[in-house]
Amino acid sequence: MENNLKVWRAKADVTQAELADEVDVSRQTINAIERGRYDPSLELAFELSRYFDCRIEDIFSYEPADDD
Repeated sequence: MENNLKVWRAKADVTQAELADEVDVSRQTINAIERGRYDPSLELAFELSRYFDCRIEDIFSYEPADDD
């Protein structure tokens, strides 16, 4: 799953720690999402979209792998 969470966070001028506090996760979780090492739960994806007042699709995109 691709994401542009770092872009949204920069536009809102919040640190990873501040965002983590707002959505009740650790700073490490935010960092892992931004680096593409962790896919958030649907609940967390909704929390992030609510925080930034946008659609989940504005932050996250999914391109299924081609299994040819």
